[in-house]
Amino acid sequence: MSVSIRSVRRIRRRGTAAVALAVTAALALTACGSSDDSAKSENGGGSKAVAQGGDDFAKAAERTARMGTDAKPGEFPRTITHARGKTELKQRPRRVVVLDVGELDNVVSLGVEPVGYAPTEGDDGIPGYLKKEAGTPKNVGTINSLNLEAIAGLKPDLILGSELRAAKLYPQLSEIAPTVFSIRPGFTWKENYLLNAAALDRTAKAKTELALYEEKARSLGRDLGDDKPTITMLRYLPDRIRLYAKASFIGTILDDIGLPRPKNQQVNDLATEISPEKIDQADADWIFTGVYGDAQKTGRSEAEKNPLWKKLDAVKGGHAKDVPDETWYLGLGVTAANEVLADLKSDLAP
Repeated sequence: MSVSIRSVRRIRRRGTAAVALAVTAALALTACGSSDDSAKSENGGGSKAVAQGGDDFAKAAERTARMGTDAKPGEFPRTITHARGKTELKQRPRRVVVLDVGELDNVVSLGVEPVGYAPTEGDDGIPGYLKKEAGTPKNVGTINSLNLEAIAGLKPDLILGSELRAAKLYPQLSEIAPTVFSIRPGFTWKENYLLNAAALDRTAKAKTELALYEEKARSLGRDLGDDKPTITMLRYLPDRIRLYAKASFIGTILDDIGLPRPKNQQVNDLATEISPEKIDQADADWIFTGVYGDAQKTGRSEAEKNPLWKKLDAVKGGHAKDVPDETWYLGLGVTAANEVLADLKSDLAP
């Protein structure tokens, strides 16, 4: 089901309750609980090969790196090439709506306070690590259930999101305001950052921020020496347990530092999945654990009651630690990446 701007305007006249009902019905998705991948959704990109595994997934960063603009700094109008084609921006955007945490992190790091923001499912607030700089953007639904009425009411002059999240809504969003989509969130975070910066005419600052982050990562790698510990990124979600692999946000950070992974996580994919009965597959020198939402609604309790859990090297050595989900797994931007580096430095190189 699609929602046209005309229908949104008609709904607007019928009141907020009608808007919420109609838009929710149109955009209802089944969330998998991670900004690093996509829900199985009628309104997403429609390609499992982009969501996880497959050739489209593997080439997402390379393809995104070719997007952006040829415009010079300060030059407007400018045309942005992105995942859904080309979008012209007549002037430097001032009222920006962001449709995921990654875009929020990106614009805030560039000194932009967005007017609208779509948080992750079950969380209607600004992530704690961004609260001081993000201002007070209005809620425009969630990443998997956007409220077109709320977006239109903010009168944005730029909407930033991803094809994987909301490909089928692109026509409606682009009627509201110029819309720029990356291919997907996650391991493409650096390329997405530069794409967003191109639309905001802040490419120089984005390149500077990335360079600073990368030097911090290299410096930490040097500090840790040649005998670096193996790292497992374990995450509990309501319907699965994941060991995050190389093609994930956290995977790129570990690669930038030069931290090795257990063999079962040295794959060019988002993650591998295990059952609570196979928690021994998480073994490493260090295990950093994230939990999405309510831990009691995940398989964490069952997994860690398994006698195999207590036999893991990291657990026996006191090197199994919980980490903030909002930065390590949901952040998807340079600010979150810097927070992760600081956490890793504190744990591994005190």
